[in-house]
Amino acid sequence: MSLHPTILIVGGGAAGVAVANTYRRQDKEIDIAIIEPAEKHYYQPGFTVIGGGAYTMKETTKNEADLIHPSVTWIKEYAESFQPEANTVTLRSGEVVSYDYLVVCPGLQLDWHKVEGLQETIGKNNVCSNYSPDTVEYTWQSIKEMIAKGSGTALFTQPPMPIKCAGAPQKIMYLAADRFRKKGILEKFNIEFCTAGPAIFGIPFFAKALAKVAVGYGIKSNFNTNLVAIDGPNKTATFEVTDGEGNKTRIDKAFDMIHVTPPQSAPDFIKNSPLANAAGWVDVHDKTLQHTKYPNVFGLGDVASTGNAKTAAAVRKQVPVLVDNLTSVIKQTALREGYDGYGSCPLTTSLNGVILAEFAYGGKITPSFPFVDPRKSRWIWWLGKTSIFPWMYWHLMLKGFRFDIPHLSKYAEKFVNED
Repeated sequence: MSLHPTILIVGGGAAGVAVANTYRRQDKEIDIAIIEPAEKHYYQPGFTVIGGGAYTMKETTKNEADLIHPSVTWIKEYAESFQPEANTVTLRSGEVVSYDYLVVCPGLQLDWHKVEGLQETIGKNNVCSNYSPDTVEYTWQSIKEMIAKGSGTALFTQPPMPIKCAGAPQKIMYLAADRFRKKGILEKFNIEFCTAGPAIFGIPFFAKALAKVAVGYGIKSNFNTNLVAIDGPNKTATFEVTDGEGNKTRIDKAFDMIHVTPPQSAPDFIKNSPLANAAGWVDVHDKTLQHTKYPNVFGLGDVASTGNAKTAAAVRKQVPVLVDNLTSVIKQTALREGYDGYGSCPLTTSLNGVILAEFAYGGKITPSFPFVDPRKSRWIWWLGKTSIFPWMYWHLMLKGFRFDIPHLSKYAEKFVNED
């Protein structure tokens, strides 16, 4: 079988499906194909709520076949390598697919192997993680076991950046703590947040608010503390701690439960390709999403080199910019520098409260709702997290409908100046 679509998309996650269906809505005739091996599609922002016991896997899962427009060719295969000079992609089967224009968005990979012993113990010994559909349900099981036990030490880890949704490692921590509090046993738990970063969150404006949330639950935050090894059967985690002078020491912490956020990176087949920058990410212009070397190649989503938060909200803003700029390349017109680095992180602080953190390049605070302090945890954003945002994802974004909620930094000026 010889394939040569006009537009070839590598990756059928949020970015790939949204690009394909958005483009199809504006052009009924152009030939589009997606390379994607997975038959299931997950609403990954819902994994936090699954781990917290307030959502089910079924609610986050749909068949890939039901999401891709029937006129888009689905190549149910793995991409293996890229030959951009020849405008071809080689599949794992050895088949070569050629294209006129390429969109690269396979997401990132979870590097479980970079933490010694993690692969052997994840999913048992109360070692859990919300970061995979294969492990997320065990998080809730572990929390329930801790509730039944009534006391103990619960550790929550965060590796070096970049990772999917930088707030997710602590979201599940707050949900677990709120579960303990509702049972009247919070004071009997030692809860610690162990992050490789120097602060609880990368945006200082929100970090101060989150630090107060952590203190309210009695959580101890350990900065510059990176998980490097884990012994599940003996319930021991080893961390590398970096001091102010850059010296590294190793310490062991005992646990009864540990939620692990695995290290993450671009997929290996991207790292080894001509499309990657020195760090392994698809090298694109941060505002146009066009590849810096190959003008008929674009990239978006988690795999892109753009310095935004790797969230579904970022993809929502990137898709129309990419589609318009791809059209501009086809029509040989000027590109638009339309993406400003917007990302959104609905930070679950309890089972009925969320801080809606919105920000763009440079940490600029860019809320979508005027005159509402974005640092405050609100029940309406919990409703958004559990109902409104998933509906928008499945029924608007993935189906290719263009919709926009303007975000403006001026909305935040009052609160930033007060901070």
